[in-house]
Amino acid sequence: MNARLSDDERYAQGMEVRREVLSDEHVDRSIANTTEFTSDFQDFITRVAWGDVWSRPGLDRRARSVAVLSTMIALGHHEEFVMHVHAALRNGLTVDEIREVILQSAIYAGVPAANTAFRLADAVFSEQG
Repeated sequence: MNARLSDDERYAQGMEVRREVLSDEHVDRSIANTTEFTSDFQDFITRVAWGDVWSRPGLDRRARSVAVLSTMIALGHHEEFVMHVHAALRNGLTVDEIREVILQSAIYAGVPAANTAFRLADAVFSEQG
């Protein structure tokens, strides 16, 4: 975390990274769906996840995508996994590399988790052509 940035600067940096990784369309939809109840959470993930962690120089976005895909598979967060398959493609991972990430996860997260991930990723690839 960069302690030298103000919350507003972290938010702006996070929004820029969030848009680059997830797409303007996705972020605009998230913002449009923000309610009074979810607004603090949206601010938090923009500042912390995107403005702090995704903005760190220690890993490139491809490596971060591999880590996120693996984690989403292991924890069974299917909706987030699908979102991050799209993000991984935007970050330069190939379909073959995503296949390898899912196959690797079968060993450590289990075959059922990988089976679901293969089905979900295949649907993303099919919709994208």
